[in-house]
Amino acid sequence: MKILTAAGTRAGLHFEFEERLIGGACLEAMGLPVEAETLEACRQADAVFLGAVGGPQWDALPGHLRPEKGLLALRKAMGCYANLRPAKVFPALASASTLRREVVEGLDLLVVRELTGGIYFGAPKRVNDHEGVDTLRYTSPEVERIARVAFEAARGRRQKVTSVDKANVLASSQLWRRVVNTVAADYPDVTLEHMLVDNAAMQLLRHPAQFDVIVTGNMFGDILSDEASMLTGSLGMLPSASLGEGPGLYEPVHGSAPDIAGQNRANPLATIGSAALMLRHSFGMHRESAAIESAMATVLTHGARTADLLGTAEGALSTEEITCAVLKAFESKY
Repeated sequence: MKILTAAGTRAGLHFEFEERLIGGACLEAMGLPVEAETLEACRQADAVFLGAVGGPQWDALPGHLRPEKGLLALRKAMGCYANLRPAKVFPALASASTLRREVVEGLDLLVVRELTGGIYFGAPKRVNDHEGVDTLRYTSPEVERIARVAFEAARGRRQKVTSVDKANVLASSQLWRRVVNTVAADYPDVTLEHMLVDNAAMQLLRHPAQFDVIVTGNMFGDILSDEASMLTGSLGMLPSASLGEGPGLYEPVHGSAPDIAGQNRANPLATIGSAALMLRHSFGMHRESAAIESAMATVLTHGARTADLLGTAEGALSTEEITCAVLKAFESKY
């Protein structure tokens, strides 16, 4: 919020923030993961900035009361069908990855994940003592709209789309591949390749720099984007944007990290990066967005690190300290 306020001030704008409860906080206060009034308020907003929602104290609750149900309901209510998860290795963090520097250096990919269909939402669903059923279902319009998001994104990047599916086994993936091929005909300037999800998981570790834009379904995208995030050095580095029919929804990819709650140790860079995505996609503030991302790169180049990036609390900056460093760098660049 400090970063957004600073960006607004320099652009002559004033951001108004309205806070609402969701997930665990809403369960504690209201007994449900999200209220209908909150969903409506989000639909009426210009953009939604979301914190993490989970925690182990709610793990034993019935499925319909889990904190994550609030997030799924919010995405559905806002029509956010396209989840953009950029994974970029800042040069200063190339050695922080669990892979060798020469494998991850220069990595800059975008996972475009279909967010409101697939196995997470397909019916029927049921569970009893002897059987659990989930249904994986996609329709042509759902695949077409997410494919177009991916191709449009690739046009502004390196003009390559990798569509990830399991078409050798799944009927839904066979539909997915046919529709993506049809959409590709409208983008002759963009190269399309298809890749099975198991191979994609392997290639992300073997040669991740080969990817530009990855487009895939809900569950595959959930898994692959988390895998890609670890190539960057920490899950605390990955922002995300969820776009679609209404206001954009912006959130860090990481969870709530209850083990360090209240200790001023959390890495704020994924959230700050999400704010930069908000400025770019919801408000068209491209200059300010780029300045924030450049400020993040600057503080990392100068050696600023949170505990997750160092692997130890020794010498690590606090959440507040690294936020202030980014603010200072942003103000000097803008």
